[in-house]
Amino acid sequence: MTAPYRIEKVTPARFEELANAHQDVVIPLEQSPQWAAFEASTGRKPYGTFAYFDGDQLMVIASFLHSTRRLRESIIAVNGPVWFAPRTESAETRFLDTVRQQLRSATDANPVFMRLQVANKLPQVRTALEAGWYDREIVVDLRLDEKAMLASFRPNARQALRKATKAGVTVKLIEHEHRGEVFTRELYPILAETSARDDFAAFRSEYYVSLLNELEPYTELMVAYQGTQALSWLITTEYRGYSVYYFAASSAAARSTFAPYLLLWESFKMLKSRGNTDCGLTGIVSDAWPQLANVTTFKRNFSKNEVDLPPTVDVPLKGAQYAALAGVLAARRNAAVGVRTLIGRVKALRSRAK
Repeated sequence: MTAPYRIEKVTPARFEELANAHQDVVIPLEQSPQWAAFEASTGRKPYGTFAYFDGDQLMVIASFLHSTRRLRESIIAVNGPVWFAPRTESAETRFLDTVRQQLRSATDANPVFMRLQVANKLPQVRTALEAGWYDREIVVDLRLDEKAMLASFRPNARQALRKATKAGVTVKLIEHEHRGEVFTRELYPILAETSARDDFAAFRSEYYVSLLNELEPYTELMVAYQGTQALSWLITTEYRGYSVYYFAASSAAARSTFAPYLLLWESFKMLKSRGNTDCGLTGIVSDAWPQLANVTTFKRNFSKNEVDLPPTVDVPLKGAQYAALAGVLAARRNAAVGVRTLIGRVKALRSRAK
């Protein structure tokens, strides 16, 4: 076995030192000390941020969370790790071997598996038992001037912008001191409507307010209004010159006014003015995320640049326990599918009887 990488647990100050020495590397906000502090505010447990070196060469930085869910204790890197050297098969194998050895000898955790992004097809990885980070996204180039950026949109997006303006839609950047109040009172009900309509589970309101508060220097909240009625909103993040269209929701009324188009366009202009070079539009449809088909149609209006990300996978640390857990979760999913199928049949029979 190849010798493991040298491991250094890094402080926030040391993280900044290493990051500043590698300005060309895009570091996701989720792998930063600031994000770890946000996770801690929601009740999750940061495990630590570690740098991995081959001699003096920095290879990887990984910020981990420690999940202690019943029967499935795990160590998780959200949208990470971050690579600072070529991500070859041998380098990634050595990194995984290093972290497995690190975690198996740990006295402050006893994980069944670790979950992280792995680019190469390696024998020690397994398909994640639960959905992780998205593996495809659309990225908008903010280095274009506004005229060129607008011209790069699909024609129906440009037409939607004109219709939104004609409908009297306006966009407001919410002042930081009012964000929690506005989100709870005006915007979370829109998210509840969106989640019910599009069949996804939203976090509680407190999660989004905590994100805005704990990551205040790195987030913005923008809202599209028609008169005084909030129609659509979005939260963006910014970190080291890279921005992300992070969370969003829109009411049924927003669709008829094309408010989400104007809202996103105004956010691009705001993010560009602050020096961000790109804006990731988060996940789009893929084999792992078929449920993102509808939102993908909307996002493709703004860029043709579709980027593949390393898939989120599991690396078992306790093989027998992980296999048993996989069996239990598969049985639960099959049972849930059976219940949904039965409910669908009952509804169909009732409909025919009417």
